[in-house]
Amino acid sequence: MITFSQRVQSVSLSANAAARQLTRQLKEQGVDILDLTTGEPDFDTPPHIRAAAVAAMEAGETRYTPTQGTTPLRKAVQAKLARENQLNYGLEQICIANGAKQIIFNAFAATLNEGDEVIVPVPYWPTFPDSVRFNGGEAVLLTCPLEQGYKLQPQQLQQAITPATRWLVLNNPGNPSGAVYNAEELTALAAVLREYPDVLIMLDELYEHILFDDRQHVSLLQVAPDLAERVLLVGGVSKTYAMTGWRIGFGAGPQALIEAMVVVQSQNSSGASAVSQAAAVAAFNGGLDFLAPQRSAYQARRDAIMEPLRRLEGIEVLNPEGAFFIFCRCAGLLGKTRPDGQRIESEQDVLNYLLESGVSGVAGSAYGLSPYFRLSIATDIESVQEAGRRIATACQALK
Repeated sequence: MITFSQRVQSVSLSANAAARQLTRQLKEQGVDILDLTTGEPDFDTPPHIRAAAVAAMEAGETRYTPTQGTTPLRKAVQAKLARENQLNYGLEQICIANGAKQIIFNAFAATLNEGDEVIVPVPYWPTFPDSVRFNGGEAVLLTCPLEQGYKLQPQQLQQAITPATRWLVLNNPGNPSGAVYNAEELTALAAVLREYPDVLIMLDELYEHILFDDRQHVSLLQVAPDLAERVLLVGGVSKTYAMTGWRIGFGAGPQALIEAMVVVQSQNSSGASAVSQAAAVAAFNGGLDFLAPQRSAYQARRDAIMEPLRRLEGIEVLNPEGAFFIFCRCAGLLGKTRPDGQRIESEQDVLNYLLESGVSGVAGSAYGLSPYFRLSIATDIESVQEAGRRIATACQALK
């Protein structure tokens, strides 16, 4: 019998992946299911980025890369941060990894000791607390329900910080909530953080360009540049450029932290794919003109599914301001009875009922809040509209 480490036993398989796998199995069996589980753009990677990858392969750029990332890509990230975010970093302050998830893991691996605390607002992307636990830390979960817009409040942060606090994680725009912090809210959080100079700050801004209703992205670093020496900015190409499978993320932060993260990466994967890095150079240097139609499509899908959801008794939703998810509270459905006489007692019962009605989502418990569920609108608008109709029909049939 194999004995597994306490580290691996402290985390679990991604609930997103599990829900997607179940949906695929049902579809392969011929079941009519609309898959709203996947947090992945349904658009193709733009042509100029694909062309850059082909050109790199033809030029023989297929060998090992520096662990910290190729110089052309780090320069492209440096220019992107200056141009789009008004943030200035030296090349030695930027590293490249196999996706943003590896940046997050490397940072915690490089900084956490047993018992160190990391503050994670809830709802969260599951990788945050699991990566903390895997690296020996303790995730301090702060519930930020629908009533406060799924956003961390300054008083919550103030009360949660202890001598053991090592990091605060801030995801903006948020997955799964779609919440977006404005400048005033970020300024208030920064005021608290200034009182605790030993607390590091992880900014996950992967959805920075997927914003609705003409919003402009604001970073904590823009309103509080004095915090830069303890901020790790996490970004990548997966969401903005529809490059999930290319596996390129970046971290920008204090040089000492970046150097420690590179040491970690040197022992678990070494440098990211040469071809993918060449494609990412083209992505960051190629502008964002292609993005407006995609953003408009996401917003149209949001509006299409929010219209029926808002009217449903038993489901509460906050209009997402960014990303491509709808996070639904379904407490009002608990205790109701299905047409077949079964009683709905939990969020999983709600999801099972919706699955039987032809819509697949992900349980809110995967993101730290129950009873909720997440729906992804990263699919065609016809599927989103039909999903809204099916959910409405199913909920209206409850007694």
